[in-house]
Amino acid sequence: MSYLYEINNISKIYGSGSGATEALKGVNLTIEEGKLTAILGPSGSGKSTLLNILGALDKPTSGQVLFLGEDISHYSSKKLAKFRRENIGFVFQSYNLLPNLTALENVEFSTEITSLPKKNASEALKLLGLEHRMKHYPSELSGGEQQRVSIARAIAKRPKVVLCDEPTGALDNKTGIIALKILRDLNKNLGTSIVLITHSKEIAKMADVVVRVMSGEILDKEFVSSPLSPDDIEW
Repeated sequence: MSYLYEINNISKIYGSGSGATEALKGVNLTIEEGKLTAILGPSGSGKSTLLNILGALDKPTSGQVLFLGEDISHYSSKKLAKFRRENIGFVFQSYNLLPNLTALENVEFSTEITSLPKKNASEALKLLGLEHRMKHYPSELSGGEQQRVSIARAIAKRPKVVLCDEPTGALDNKTGIIALKILRDLNKNLGTSIVLITHSKEIAKMADVVVRVMSGEILDKEFVSSPLSPDDIEW
């Protein structure tokens, strides 16, 4: 089995002395390449900290993080930025679109910092059914459309993995299901590895692998034999 990530005994401590908070406590975990993995846990469980470390937005206090066999734990800030640019796509709950750029320009922005052609941006938007909304600004788009733009931005640079932070948190049920179906299709049809953090046990049922997190520790990891379609999730 090919591992996308191998996490060995990582800890993350914020602050120092009596005010120190241990967000992750000696976590060991493997994440399989080509799978849709859900990291499930309540608020404050450490799942967002774990996602930030996977995405090289933060470094562990101790321990080792391997990405496709390469240790990224002690990369410099410059090297981490290059790593993110070349390997990671991010989808956030809050969309994080630049308000003064059109949908197309927002997606093009992610390809401009790589060596990929700008046409990838328009192709990604077309893939997500937004070919008629490319010239619109974020304020002119619905929440579901903005989230689709953010997914297009994540995949336009053709990353090895897309990391999703509660991607349906700001969406209603209907548009949330659409966003989840897009992520599922990207995984199944394009082979894109996806790691999705969620507090919803229902959303986790669509994953190939479910990792349960509590109080900064991994409770268990389950391989799901028959993941649900997003259409079958009970909201």
